Amino acid sequence: MDLFKNNTVINWHDHVWPDENNKLDEKRLYLMMKSFHDTYMDLIVCSNPVLRGNPTPEEFIHCNNLQYEAITKYPKEMKGMVFVNPGYMKESLNEIDRCVNELGFIGVKLYNQYHISSPVVRDIIEKCIRMDIPILEHAAKLNHGAALQPYTSNGLHFAKVAEQYPEGVFIHAHIGGGGDWQWTLKAIEDFSNIFIDISGSVCDEDIIEQSVSHLGAKRILFGTDMSFSASIGKMLGADIKETEKIEILNNKAFEKYIMRG
Repeated sequence: MDLFKNNTVINWHDHVWPDENNKLDEKRLYLMMKSFHDTYMDLIVCSNPVLRGNPTPEEFIHCNNLQYEAITKYPKEMKGMVFVNPGYMKESLNEIDRCVNELGFIGVKLYNQYHISSPVVRDIIEKCIRMDIPILEHAAKLNHGAALQPYTSNGLHFAKVAEQYPEGVFIHAHIGGGGDWQWTLKAIEDFSNIFIDISGSVCDEDIIEQSVSHLGAKRILFGTDMSFSASIGKMLGADIKETEKIEILNNKAFEKYIMRG
């Protein structure tokens, strides 16, 4: 673990969750932060998305309030991303304003309610460009079970929106989150404003090496997304240069967001 102990480590993808009473699950939060400290991480960026259905404004505002509650418990170690549902555009735009300007969140988290390239999402993208904040979008090239998540964005959705909005900053979540990651890398490699995070439980051989080959380390972020051991193992075992590992663990292109938050 010397790689983690001796270098700055920014974890760009994980989550806090509600408990059975729809309050902050403090036990789960404690266990995540214990792993955070035990593995020498310096900062973790979290969100609290609704994984199923079409969340209302009341629901996603509550999610963000729980996220902020978690931040107040770990103010030096955690930053937040605003979860919104583009189907409620006015409320989503207002919530982004509230969470970024008042609560110090540093980006927007979108899940699978809409493809990122859907016209419905445009106002959110344009707002993020004006505010100079990134969008982290749940994503995968699903070959099995796609009917369960029909609006999960894949690499072509990202490529389309990145071409339309070259000023935007888009993070394709968890390259190791399932599906055809090699297809994804080919779909997005020509668009320098699309980044990936390495999180996910998929630990295929060469996943980090091929990501660096297609995108370069400068377009890759470290993340765990509830898979701490898998993500750490992928980094430690990757056959890439030490300098590239250090760049992924603390991508300097994203430093400005952390400083602002």
